[in-house]
This record gives sequence, structure tokens and C-alpha cells, in this order.
Amino acid sequence: MSYGEQIGFDSLMAFLSVSLIVLAVVLFFLYKKRHFQPEETVDIAPITKLCACPYSLMDADAATDGFNQRRIIGKGRLGTVYAALLPSGELVAVKRIHPRLVLSNAGFGFSSTLKWLSLAHHPNLVSILGFSEAPGERIILMEFVGGTMSLDYFLNDQDSDRATLLDWGQRLKIAAGVASGVEYLHEVVSPPIVHGCIKPSNVLIDVKRCARVCDYGLSFLFPFDRRGLEGYVDDEFWVERRGASKECDVYGLGVILLELLSGKRNGDGNLLVSWALPLIREMKFCELLDSRLVTPSDVKPLVRLAKVASACVGNSRKNRPSIVEVAAILNNVEMGLSLSAT
Repeated sequence: MSYGEQIGFDSLMAFLSVSLIVLAVVLFFLYKKRHFQPEETVDIAPITKLCACPYSLMDADAATDGFNQRRIIGKGRLGTVYAALLPSGELVAVKRIHPRLVLSNAGFGFSSTLKWLSLAHHPNLVSILGFSEAPGERIILMEFVGGTMSLDYFLNDQDSDRATLLDWGQRLKIAAGVASGVEYLHEVVSPPIVHGCIKPSNVLIDVKRCARVCDYGLSFLFPFDRRGLEGYVDDEFWVERRGASKECDVYGLGVILLELLSGKRNGDGNLLVSWALPLIREMKFCELLDSRLVTPSDVKPLVRLAKVASACVGNSRKNRPSIVEVAAILNNVEMGLSLSAT
């Protein structure tokens, strides 16, 4: 074999060797891909968030029997709430907004706001299902929470029947539930939802004694209306006209905690806050706690609750704890009480 033939032979062998190596690598990856590929592929539908559906005014009228007074299940500063039955057989709550609020917000994007608010779905929230708007009418369709009364009823409006009085364990559970619901609004929903009016009448208590926060994000209907707000928003809301904010929601939650601890209502002028804060600072918890209940042998969970309440209402917005911090503490307190009871 000549020198030229030797070079050609060597080149051919080198090419074949490289080709075999490349082929081996390709076969190896094909084998691996086939080996780990499932025999059947399941198409996973994209996760979609439920959005409020538009309803005609005729739909709302028919569902409430013409807004029949016998269908009324609640009244508040936003409007009147009716028990309603949809054609599908679903029982819902229909809130008919007061005409004065409709007129004062005629140019506001009601439908777009309701669609955004309806993206919130959490066990401690009352879900928004739909809406209706017409000249002079604004209506909200919400989840119907059966057998409920507001926290305001359980704390302040009930008679002397102690069978309906919330015990300390239930109050801690409610406190943690409200905090969890507000935390979801502030930290999970995007963009965040500011409730704007955290107070006992906006917290429903279901048959399992779970807290369900309602009317979140509707403060645009009454941005600086004092009715129903006084006592549950901070000084910055009024004095500096800073309006609703996450920090303001935390303040309202702090007031609810004080009401759960004391069984007293925070009237106009923040009378409860003014009365309770000195007692907490001076560690006079026996004077603070609801006298209708027996003081538990272990008051540590209630002391922690009182200190959280003090931090929420006793500080400016800048120094107030976040809802994440508050919810974490209250969940730990409620969980610790549940574990000790088992």
C-alpha cells in the first residue's frame, strides 16, 4: 500500500469511528427519551380563575321575586341583601346597592372592578359570583353562606342566651380566620385588594363557627363617608385624608381583636381602643377580658392576642405590623390551642 493510499485509509477509518460515536450518542438519547416517555400523554388544562358573570337586571329581579321584602336577609350602609334563587337552582345572596351610592359613583368602572374582586377565592372570604348594572342600579351576586350571622351579632346584639356566646377557642379561630382572609387579599390576589372597612358586621360566622370576610374592595363606593367607618379606620384615614390602605385594614383587624377579647363594641371616637390599650400595657388582662366568659386557666393565648391587637391599633401606619406577621402569629396561637385541646 502506497503512502497516499495509507493516508486515505486512515482518514476513512477516522471518519467511520467518529460517525459510529455520534450514532451511538444519538441512539443513547433516543433510547432515554423513549424509556422515560409515558405511553399516554394527558393534556392538562390551564388553570383559570373564575370571574364574576354579568347578569341582567331582569335576572336579579326574577331571582329575588321582585326584590321582595320577605327575601331580605340583611341591611347595611352599602345596601340591602336578599336571598335569591337562580334559574339553575343555585341559592345566592344579592346585594342591591343604595341609590345614593350608585348616583355618586355613576362614572366608575363598576363591572371591571367586580370582575377583579371576583378573582378572590379563599375559605375565609365570601366569594363574588356576578353583578348587574343598569341606569340607577348596581347589584352584586355573592356566595350564599347558610345559617350565618355577623360577628357583630355574636359579640354585641345577642340576648342573654349563653348557648350562642362564642367561647375563647371559637374567638381565637375567628381571629385567625379573618387574618388569613385579609392576608390572601393583600398578598395573593394580584393586584392586591384592600378591604377598606374591616369590622365585625363585615365578618360572617358560618355554622362551623368559621369567619367569612365579605364586602372587600368596595370602599370605592364611599371613599370618605364616616357612616359605618368611624372606629374601624385609623387617624391617618381622616386627618391626612390618606384613605384605605393595607395598614388601615390591619388597624381594623386590631379593633376586631379587641372586641373579641372584651366583648365590647368600639363606638364612635375609638372608645374601646382608648380604654383597652392602657389595660394591655399595664398587663391588667382580667379587666380586659369578656366578663361573660370564665377566664381560662392558661391565659397565654389571650395575652398574645391582646399584644397583637395593641400592635395593630397602637402604632402609626409606618410602624404597624403587616398582615403577614399578624396572620402568622394568630394561626400559631389558634393551632397551639387546638393541639393542647387534643
